[in-house]
Amino acid sequence: MRSEERVADRIIVPLDVPTQAQAIALVEQLPQVSFWKVGLELFVSTGPGILAELKARQKKIFLDLKLHDIPNTLAGACRAVARHGVDLVTIHATAGREALKAAQTAAQDGASEAGHPVPKLLAITLLTSLNSRSLAFDLKIPLELPEYALHMALLAQESGLAGAVCSPQEVEHLRQTCGHEFLLVCPGVRPTWAESGDQRRTLTPHAALQARANYLVIGRPITNAADPPAAFERICAELVGAG
Repeated sequence: MRSEERVADRIIVPLDVPTQAQAIALVEQLPQVSFWKVGLELFVSTGPGILAELKARQKKIFLDLKLHDIPNTLAGACRAVARHGVDLVTIHATAGREALKAAQTAAQDGASEAGHPVPKLLAITLLTSLNSRSLAFDLKIPLELPEYALHMALLAQESGLAGAVCSPQEVEHLRQTCGHEFLLVCPGVRPTWAESGDQRRTLTPHAALQARANYLVIGRPITNAADPPAAFERICAELVGAG
């Protein structure tokens, strides 16, 4: 890694708060953060207004709604999302090949209609709160977890999607198979000095970048810290030279 500035651009910080006022307060508290994640709680609470606020501040947006529906409905949602000028959008790979292809086409159409760049669609492979036991006993999927994650990522790639969301533990294997251009975004990233919380398949930020993740989603170790700006800078400092 050549500079802390480049490292900082690869860290996505979640706005996991219930109101737009709290979200903006966090954005203003961390002006050095260029990439923010808007998830279900905030989007359902505030609607697309928070996206306009972030755009006005020239921030990049990871809209993490984990969309999952039949092809026609998923396409309609992705067409609408693309009109807001967001950068990354998540959809579940388990929607299937037809739905993934429809979503990609619709996102291109929606972005073109609004004059925005096409958002990069990312497939959810397997939620990082799940582990091998969950896959086998709860979901009844008779594949080893790494094999299942790879299958979902390849399905997304073959359907024209830009990348996938995966555990940092699967990054190296997916990178070797899916190639350099396929985006890999990793939640479940925790510094050694932070609690893992409800994440089950974690790595440190340094290890995740060394495994060739493109972006790291790091929330509570930063936003719940006594001094969030200091926590963000500490992580950036630890990442210099990682990838």
